[in-house]
Amino acid sequence: MDFKDQITQLANRVEKLLPQIQTEEATKNALVLPFIQILGYDVFNPFEVNPEFIADLGIKKGEKVDYAIMKDGKAILIVECKHHKEQLDPHNSQLFRYFHVSNAKFSLLTNGLNYRFYTDLKDPNKMDEKPFFEFNITEMKDAQIEELKKFHKSYFDIENISNTALDLKYTSELKALITAELANPSVVFVRHFASQVYTGNKLTEKILTQFGELVKRSSNQVLNDAITNRLKTALNKQEAKSEAADAQVTADPVMAAESGVLTTDEELEGYHIVKSILRTKVEARRIVARDVQSYFGVLLDDNNRKPICRLYFNSSTRKSIGIFGEDRKETKYDLGSLDDIYSYSQQLELAVGNYHKS
Repeated sequence: MDFKDQITQLANRVEKLLPQIQTEEATKNALVLPFIQILGYDVFNPFEVNPEFIADLGIKKGEKVDYAIMKDGKAILIVECKHHKEQLDPHNSQLFRYFHVSNAKFSLLTNGLNYRFYTDLKDPNKMDEKPFFEFNITEMKDAQIEELKKFHKSYFDIENISNTALDLKYTSELKALITAELANPSVVFVRHFASQVYTGNKLTEKILTQFGELVKRSSNQVLNDAITNRLKTALNKQEAKSEAADAQVTADPVMAAESGVLTTDEELEGYHIVKSILRTKVEARRIVARDVQSYFGVLLDDNNRKPICRLYFNSSTRKSIGIFGEDRKETKYDLGSLDDIYSYSQQLELAVGNYHKS
């Protein structure tokens, strides 16, 4: 199971476990420790995950951080945990103090649902007020999972994370600002666009109010159009893939095992009936036709040792189908019409099923 699958699995478990988690200690054990374990650290090894890590604060001794992720005997990430029902904002100052007296470059504040990663982008050895990376584990996007992966034991690199931390911080703040502006455009935002399209002499308060609604409506339309276009593109790609897959399934080149063999339309129609019957049991691409002089054969996986049936359509007065049983013995059945093949659906399914047993 890869990293993304593990995170997704934990996210699914989190929502189911929440009603049973009543304490901060239970939050640590049920939510936070499994998270740390997914990051590749042995939660039972104090050389990797040090619980109750001591962070003495001046004259105040014995202060402890919930966990410290260790490397070469030094803390590289300190983790402070709260009950999953608690808001994280009031606890930033506590983590700020711990960060100041530790050697860790990064800190994490979490309630098992929301995760906030901090560092010292503004002033060295002084934790920033705002996290550079934040997510809710039940709502993670692929891009966030990729960023989180950098904290995995196998990939952890202080310089690499530090180089991207500033971009993450500014990107997060810009997204929040843009979201707020789109929901409720500020005067500055409205004036920026209105001044470029308004043809009057002066942007009065009344005109700006009118443009405020216009800017908001236009922004929503642009977003909706962008979403619609992306959905259309995704659907078109999916349809193209489906069509390609269908073409692969329906365009069944018949292998001629002998020279001078002519495959008839009836044989191809009979073959497609057999395939339609068996598609519920095996992938259609595994059902292959092989035409010879005396019969039209249908094989599994294009393997002569896995015959499913034979169509005997060469006679102008009598048609039959031969279906192979468990002992590879062929049993023939007369056909009044091609539709009669459907009457032997069970025998055909058993013929395919026999090869899965062996």
